[in-house]
Amino acid sequence: MMEFFYNTNVQFFILAYLVGGIPFGLLLTKKFAGIDIKANGSGSIGATNVLRVVKESKPQLANKLSIATLVLDAFKGVLILGIAYFAGMSEATLWGIAVLAVVGHCFSPYLNFEGGKGIATGMGVMMFMLPQETFIALVVWAIAVKTIRISSISSLLGVTTLLIASFYIHPAMPHAPVVLIVFILYYKHIPNVIRLLKGEETRVV
Repeated sequence: MMEFFYNTNVQFFILAYLVGGIPFGLLLTKKFAGIDIKANGSGSIGATNVLRVVKESKPQLANKLSIATLVLDAFKGVLILGIAYFAGMSEATLWGIAVLAVVGHCFSPYLNFEGGKGIATGMGVMMFMLPQETFIALVVWAIAVKTIRISSISSLLGVTTLLIASFYIHPAMPHAPVVLIVFILYYKHIPNVIRLLKGEETRVV
C-alpha cells in the first residue's frame, strides 16, 4: 500500500487535489472583510460571490478581494502543473493533475467536499494545457459578460467554446479530460441554470 503513495504520479495527483481544494475566497473574505462567504449570497467560494457579498458591507474591498480570489483560484492549478511539467511528467499525468485541481476546487476536502463553481481553476489549468482554446473561450466569456451580463451564462458559454475549439485546433488529442472538466463545471452550475429558468439569476452590475 505504501508503494502506491511513493509513486510520483500519485503524489502529484494528491497534491493537485489538496492545493486545488484551498478555498481562497472563503479565507480572504474572512481575513479581510470578516464575512463568511459560505453563509452569504449564493454560498459559492468563487470570485463572483465574493464581489457581490463584500460589496454589500465593504464596497471598498469588493473588487480587490474578488480579483485576488480569481487570480489565486486560477493559479493554484497552474502551480502544480508547472512543477510537474518541469519535473518531466507525461502529458497524461499533466491532464490528470488538471482534472484533479478542478475536482479539488469544486469538491474541497476542507469544506466537507463542497466548493466553488470551478471556472477560474478550470480556465487556469486549461490556459496551461490548451492556451489557444482558452484564449478564444476568454474572449467569448468577456463579450458575454458585457452583453448578457449574467455571470453563469457567460462562464458556460466560455467553457463550451473551449470544448468545441479543442476539437478543431487539436483534433488528435485525447479529449476525455477536457470533456470531464467541462462536465464538472456544468454540473456545478445546475443551481444557476435552475435560477435562470425561473428568471431569478442575478445579473452582473
